Amino acid sequence: MHKKSFYLTCFLMLSKFVCSQTVGENRIIDYLENITYPEFSGVVLMAQKDSVFFEKAYGYASLEYDVKNRVNTLFNTASITKTMTAVAALQLVEKGLLDLEVPVGNYLPNYPNQTVRDSVTAHQLLTHTSGLNNFLVDESQNMGKLDLVDIKDYLPFFATKPLLFSPGSKYAYSASGYMVIGLLIEKLSGLSYHQYLDEHVFAKAGMENTLAIPLDSIVKNKASGYTSYFGESNTYSKNDTFLEMANPAGFYYSNTEDLLKFFKALKNYRLISESLTKKMMSPLVKGYYTNYGFGISVDNRWGQTIVGHTGGWYGVQCELMYFEKDEITAIILSNVDTAEGKGMNKISNYIKHVLANKTIPKSK
Repeated sequence: MHKKSFYLTCFLMLSKFVCSQTVGENRIIDYLENITYPEFSGVVLMAQKDSVFFEKAYGYASLEYDVKNRVNTLFNTASITKTMTAVAALQLVEKGLLDLEVPVGNYLPNYPNQTVRDSVTAHQLLTHTSGLNNFLVDESQNMGKLDLVDIKDYLPFFATKPLLFSPGSKYAYSASGYMVIGLLIEKLSGLSYHQYLDEHVFAKAGMENTLAIPLDSIVKNKASGYTSYFGESNTYSKNDTFLEMANPAGFYYSNTEDLLKFFKALKNYRLISESLTKKMMSPLVKGYYTNYGFGISVDNRWGQTIVGHTGGWYGVQCELMYFEKDEITAIILSNVDTAEGKGMNKISNYIKHVLANKTIPKSK
């Protein structure tokens, strides 16, 4: 009788735990099932302990040709790419090729900015504390559709510009800093940035659908990007004019399945060691709204720690989130940008509301 009572108690406690988890998951599923286009265009995936419990496509990959999004459609991932770049750099740290705390001039003696060569470290580049500008914002109107393929092609947009502040003294989100990380990856590995990620990140994670392709490339099952200029326009314009290729700061194409594979490999220590992964995902610096590790945000503002990264550009909005307490991964990819509180942001806010008690902002 005592043994039966013990097992019954354990069963009831386990059932209560499972049910408490399921309530939140079911609330999210009910919410996501009722999302319709044009409220959202893209794909949402939810997984708990690496097992997918929800995945659905919404809206259109091509508005002009009436082609619907599918769960395996390729979307531009914008700045989620920074997390992949950070992993590549940290692999070089583990190999003893890169020291995070020495000036980058030790590795890039010909970099065309002496202050950067002498004062900026890889640690600062990865945590956005280098003082380099954000060329994607500062120079976007001058870039247009250019022949930007190799990392060196981007250097004229930022390399000779003065630093915004003394390295290490402040936080300022910087695509330029991640371009320099890309140069380090190339110099120390002997491979191009894209080759290195293909061989040492994507292959290790089993990512077969993550591609460095131009925005206007003709690829089967790729979503076109449609911009409202983040809510400033009431009509959409197709974005095939801003930037060309994936680079260390952003813009790889991928799908929810591959991004889940990537994050599973990362958090299960298959890409870098446990100790370095934990340091990567720790709150190393204070960002604008959240803390930031190496290429990943660490958000402790609500009921649990959320690690991940957002991405946004013309015709792109996306987010990868991992809720540590519940062990739930949420991936939202959209080929439409919207105003704050709508589209991808609205879905992200609801998931955070259910899993982390975030107050949902009122839609404008």
